[in-house]
Amino acid sequence: MNMPSHEEEEQGEVFVEESDIINEVDVDEEDLPDAEDEDDTEDMEDQDDSIHIFTGHTGELYAVACSPTDPVLVATGGGDDKGFLWKIGHADWAAELQGHTDSVSSLAFSHDGQLLVTGSFDGLVKVWDTSGNLKNTLEGPGAGIEWVKWHPKGHLILVGFEDCTVWMWNADSGNFLSVFSGHGASVTCGDFTPDGKTICTGSEDATLRIWNPRSGETIHVVRGHPYHTEGLTCLSISSDSTLAITGSRDGSVHIVNITTGKVVSSWGSQTSPIEGNAESIECVSFAPNFPWAVSGGMDRKLTIWDLQSSSPRFICDHEEGVTCLAWLGASKFLATGCVDGRICIWNCLSGECVETFKGHEHAIQSLAVSSNLEFLVSVSMDGAARVFEIRNFH
Repeated sequence: MNMPSHEEEEQGEVFVEESDIINEVDVDEEDLPDAEDEDDTEDMEDQDDSIHIFTGHTGELYAVACSPTDPVLVATGGGDDKGFLWKIGHADWAAELQGHTDSVSSLAFSHDGQLLVTGSFDGLVKVWDTSGNLKNTLEGPGAGIEWVKWHPKGHLILVGFEDCTVWMWNADSGNFLSVFSGHGASVTCGDFTPDGKTICTGSEDATLRIWNPRSGETIHVVRGHPYHTEGLTCLSISSDSTLAITGSRDGSVHIVNITTGKVVSSWGSQTSPIEGNAESIECVSFAPNFPWAVSGGMDRKLTIWDLQSSSPRFICDHEEGVTCLAWLGASKFLATGCVDGRICIWNCLSGECVETFKGHEHAIQSLAVSSNLEFLVSVSMDGAARVFEIRNFH
């Protein structure tokens, strides 16, 4: 009688050893922190600082513009071949801009806020009113559109194409006015000077061209040493219309005197190139109210340049590449958009990051600031447009 009970006891002991209850508890304890860690990570990833999200698009977003006259009116364009007009804080109002057959790569409001222009890889330029009604469709050379800009004082549109040309139209009448020919590759950036008297364009051919808008003739071609060695990616013009700053795939930044066509400042990449390849500069700008210029690029840096000494005031590090930037009005504050979906607000007087906005899951493609300086709007490869409050940064 004792044996069976002893066997049962032994079997019981074996049973306990096999199931190893202590280890089961240990595993549970190990699992718990992991689950908590995952929750923490999710919380961090799920952090969303935006106050409004526009989700009308069904693809990657490339372009955003805020109306210069209506503080809540925004236009966005993307890879779903659509543009949208929508309003911050008015989730029930949106106007779809239909008719493009390829990605809407660029858009801009006229300076009086009355019209919107969209440009697409389908080669068409479309002009809309602020309710989303189509006013004109302008047909260029058929090549994809790199950028669209308005004349600062009237309804003239300047458009850069992939086929090396720049075209100009009257937006009201739809009349074609001029074609600017001379670049040897895609015209990647360009604009009117703020006084409206001159045009500057940059190209994949590594040149900057300065044009007379009336005659369509080239005034200056900036090329060769000490200028860029690879294609231009971005361009900005000083508020007094005297200087152009350009960035390139070669990692350098140059400032050109528009009147003389001479390079007056040159800055190389602030980091040593990886395997001999310089990190592309993606965005440049002059400060509206200070003697500074700024450049951002894939070297993960925003550099704030002192124009008087031609040297860096601050080099501001990011975790990932800088794709775009926007001044918050005429203030000392600047926003940068990054490959990791973050937006950083910098005090350019101190070189400090004073705010980081999260919410996007993928690279920021473009930033725009509302006319009342209360909202920053960002568009991303994640397909969403987000609005962040910036009234504290004036």
